[in-house]
Amino acid sequence: MRISFKNIPWKKRFIQTGWIVLGLGTIVLFGAALQKKAQKICTGIQVEIAGAAQNMFLDEKEVTGLLNLQQPVVGTSMNKTDLRGLESFVEKNSWIQNAEMYFDNQQILQVKIVERQPVARVFLIGGGSFYVDSAGLRLPLSDKVSARVPVFTGFPSNQPILAKPDSALLDGIVKLAQFIQADSFWMAQIAQVNINGQSNFELIPMVGNQLILLGDAALLDKKFHRLNAFYQQALLQQGLNTYEKLDIRFDNQVVAVRTGSEKMQVDSARAKELIAQLVNKVVPIPTTPDAEKKEPVVKTAIKPVIKPEPKPVATPINKPEPKKEIKTVPPKAKVLVPKAVLPAIKKQNN
Repeated sequence: MRISFKNIPWKKRFIQTGWIVLGLGTIVLFGAALQKKAQKICTGIQVEIAGAAQNMFLDEKEVTGLLNLQQPVVGTSMNKTDLRGLESFVEKNSWIQNAEMYFDNQQILQVKIVERQPVARVFLIGGGSFYVDSAGLRLPLSDKVSARVPVFTGFPSNQPILAKPDSALLDGIVKLAQFIQADSFWMAQIAQVNINGQSNFELIPMVGNQLILLGDAALLDKKFHRLNAFYQQALLQQGLNTYEKLDIRFDNQVVAVRTGSEKMQVDSARAKELIAQLVNKVVPIPTTPDAEKKEPVVKTAIKPVIKPEPKPVATPINKPEPKKEIKTVPPKAKVLVPKAVLPAIKKQNN
């Protein structure tokens, strides 16, 4: 069906023409306004930092300095300012999560910054420390403020690209730190979290001398629920220093070690080890030229039975007696007495 303009009333034709002219005029005027605005220069910078309610690691001066690194923004034509490039450049800062920029009607550059918030401070085994945010991004320390966040010690690596086990450990740190921060009691009670050689977490409380074995960052709700129940039932009744170690890694139980009992076990094990070393002491075997070629034979020494030696008895020494001089007495000479005198002699003797 063909439409003829002759059949359209002149009044309607006039209205259609007017709308077309008005639309073209609006486009021309809008383009001219944009061109005129683009030729204007920037008159100032206004910075707004979001996410800095607790800790403010960036300030307006630092953000303005970042914007002016490539070229001064104030005094530059607005059409020569690459806002997209400025946003990407500013977001390279470790503490800036997101940046948005635009010019308002007063030719002022409006800068909206979202700052990263740390959830934990991590100390390395080799020294040094860093912050970590909720996304697991490592953040440098700030000279302005020290964030009040959970402290972790014993992280093994400071490489720019972490290995898979270290990356998983860092994710566990973020998860545990967020759990502690969500509860005001645990935030006040947990003074430090240590990472042992098996990449497990050990809690050091603010009140009490216990070492709390937590394990990994799995099932944190159940583990801390068991610890809280133990605090209420056992520690508050028997004293906070009754136990020196609490193990909450296992389901439906808390393994508690009394103060001093672990040292007794260690001393007993050490004593057994020393006795075994004395029993299995190796006796050195003298080597000969033929024996050096052979494999050494380890023999177990048997303690010899030592019999007491008899005490020496002093035996008398027979000294030769000096010879006595024997004088021989000469036999008496027989006296011849007359027989007549014998009776008188005997009578005298009687």
